[in-house]
Amino acid sequence: MKVIIADQINEKGIKELEDVADVVVNTSITQEELIEEIKDFDAIIVRSRTKVTRAVIEAAEKLKIIARAGVGVDNVDMAAATEKGIMVVNAPESTSITVAEHTMGLIMTLIRKISIADKSVKAGKWEKSKFMGIELNGKTLGIIGLGRIGTQVSIRAKAFGMEILVYDPYVTEEAGAEIGVRVVDLEYLLKNSDVMTIHVPLTPETKHLISKKEFEMMKENAFIVNCARGGIINEEDLYEALKNNRIGGAGLDVFETEPPKDSPLLTLDNMVVTPHIAASTKEAQRDAAIIVANEVKKVFTGEAPKNVLNMPVLDPETFHAIKPYLKLSEKLANFLIQAAKGNITEVNITYCGELADFPRVDVISRTILKETLNSILTEPVNMINAPTIAKNRGIVITESKRSEAEGYKSLIKIEIKSDEGELSIEGNATREPRIVRIDKYWVNVKPEGTMVITRYKDIPGSIGTIGTKLGEHGINIAKMQVGRQAPSEEAVMVLTVDQKVPVDVIDEIRALEHVYDAVYVQL
Repeated sequence: MKVIIADQINEKGIKELEDVADVVVNTSITQEELIEEIKDFDAIIVRSRTKVTRAVIEAAEKLKIIARAGVGVDNVDMAAATEKGIMVVNAPESTSITVAEHTMGLIMTLIRKISIADKSVKAGKWEKSKFMGIELNGKTLGIIGLGRIGTQVSIRAKAFGMEILVYDPYVTEEAGAEIGVRVVDLEYLLKNSDVMTIHVPLTPETKHLISKKEFEMMKENAFIVNCARGGIINEEDLYEALKNNRIGGAGLDVFETEPPKDSPLLTLDNMVVTPHIAASTKEAQRDAAIIVANEVKKVFTGEAPKNVLNMPVLDPETFHAIKPYLKLSEKLANFLIQAAKGNITEVNITYCGELADFPRVDVISRTILKETLNSILTEPVNMINAPTIAKNRGIVITESKRSEAEGYKSLIKIEIKSDEGELSIEGNATREPRIVRIDKYWVNVKPEGTMVITRYKDIPGSIGTIGTKLGEHGINIAKMQVGRQAPSEEAVMVLTVDQKVPVDVIDEIRALEHVYDAVYVQL
């Protein structure tokens, strides 16, 4: 077996691999050289410099695994790797402690005014009274997002004597109590926390999660820290809140635009910033190298790696059989997680017709869970660890099979239950992925693009009123599908539109007479 290490990694990782493989280290290899040489290698390890593009993957003849010695895999063409049956792995756990410690460092720097005090002393001043701080002991820390990093932050905050509040829609009160934190809603957290820290992914739902309205809920002396992703905090609103002393201070390791050139935030004394270095420690880089080296070793010795980001190893015949349904399941899960409301408590998957007899439908189930959880968690979820993560978060998973597929050869049905209701979707992939039923209503929709889904009373004028409202906002309807059971009763309409639909437009549609609900889905 041959491994190429295309970026610098810790020497300990290299030594791990030398026990089982011929290791070639070439940390200056160019894209053109890699395309030429990759055909000889069974594995490649990269960090962020090297781009494992489709061209590289297509040139690979023996490649079994692509390993990223870190968390993000933006430099790897996941689709191309999956199509070719090549595993992509990373080292998500390598940075949990490092980022948690950086978070605590920013918090301490803020509350004790360490940064500006340092500048003052170096400027020849001695302004002791100007830098009065506060203690963390007895204060309340609000953690937004309780994944690996959020959990590590909670452990460290408890050592400082802090009370911990958590907002995470996918963590139950019981799960929170087990680790000694109190799970609350976001408004309660904002109003009652002395310090807040963010550990959620950047998604359409979390974009500008903290904006003017949220700053107005906070205590006047509150502090907020973001070591997750830029864009979760609205930086213009943060600047106004800090400039007007609406809150006590903020610490950012991430920004909407990096580097944050000409940002007015950089002019403020109650602002502490670092250049996206929360994950940058020698220990994290060492651990990342060791983790991915062991993942590669597992593949070479026939074991299953735990941090697979795309799919487990399948034999070619099985992969060919289930491939259309893997694509369908991703679409269905993405649709459901955007359309469903509340905290998920159950995911029920039913395989109908011929699909019930397919080999390895568990891979489809894991794909559904992976797509569902990756939309709501900071740490990458893969098809190996998805069931465990779902269980740890109190989400009940059930699988069932039935021979009847209601006129189709095969169907997948996914039902999500939450504390605010239930929603189900059914799909078929005989020719191409199609949504064929939403709840009890039959439709025939290609799951792609921008969609508006409405529930309304099926009477004359209802459809026109909804279309008019979209037209008022310059939103063009490309396709329409309606599902109903009887005239003049509730119906479902799926509109594929050409533009993004702002939240306030969805709210206006919901407010229309005879409209029961409306949601916006982007696939």
